[in-house]
Amino acid sequence: MPETKAQPQPHAVAGVSMHDLLAACAAAKAVSTPPRPPVPDPRPAAGEHREAA
Repeated sequence: MPETKAQPQPHAVAGVSMHDLLAACAAAKAVSTPPRPPVPDPRPAAGEHREAA
């Protein structure tokens, strides 16, 4: 029987820990995601006072 050598997996990354790989993915997602729009303040502005009825 011929001796088989271990073939590297096409998706394997040599020399990178899983922690570093996950950190790199999280950083890439944070950089590529646009910021969320600001949440409007439900309180009226300082100059806008409602009159009593």
